[in-house]
Amino acid sequence: MAHLNSTMTPLDKGALAERIRAGETTIGSFAGLGSTMAIEVLAAAGLDWILVDLEHGGGSEDGVGDAVAAAGGYGAGTFVRVETPDRIRIGRALDAGAAGVMLPRVDSADEVATIIPHLHYPPLGDRGVATYNRSLRWGMDKDALQTSDSEVITIVQIETTGALAEVDEIAAIDAVDVLFVGPLDLSYALGVPLDFTAPAFLDALEAVVAAARKHGKSAGILSADAGVASTRAGQGFTFLPVGSDSTLLADTVTAVISALRD
Repeated sequence: MAHLNSTMTPLDKGALAERIRAGETTIGSFAGLGSTMAIEVLAAAGLDWILVDLEHGGGSEDGVGDAVAAAGGYGAGTFVRVETPDRIRIGRALDAGAAGVMLPRVDSADEVATIIPHLHYPPLGDRGVATYNRSLRWGMDKDALQTSDSEVITIVQIETTGALAEVDEIAAIDAVDVLFVGPLDLSYALGVPLDFTAPAFLDALEAVVAAARKHGKSAGILSADAGVASTRAGQGFTFLPVGSDSTLLADTVTAVISALRD
């Protein structure tokens, strides 16, 4: 009889969830090129996680499973920012093996509360139950039906004035793990587009961090480079993506060209 190796898997199986919920700082990057090899490079370089961006990126749901396998081979987890926080979109990302989901464009705690069930199997939620997918190792790990509810990470974006106004109420929701600032969208929503030093923007960051600390959650924000990320860490952010596959590539090439031409 064949022996099933249940320990070797690219699936995260709650490893990131434990670290994030413990308040540990984790470093990642967005992936928007739709390239599995680019995701593998990011993971091989040592990032804790990769976030596949299906809201703005060039990839599709079809590539999430490949991303999970590529990143997981190097010990990195995969998160997915879904196109829209609908049940079917969230379920497909989780079935493909994502360690968690980022929810974009939410406006209130009530809205978040209506979305949360999509990440969990009954009786906690309304996620569709199927075993022939990557998250259950193609039916060979049915125990995951019992453990996935505690392993999945829920990342809620704070990028609208509505979400910012109710950030404390959103943070109070048990199943929310990360309050994530989309700096570009939030700066536009606050009427200070691209001005990340504006008092209104800085006050908003303080409010997000304060809400996260009050309720024992993590605060996250996208940074353009390591210098900005270091500043955000000093402000209390612990979920720290730096750039994306495309911006990191562009920045590196630009720096090389500048150095050689100078």
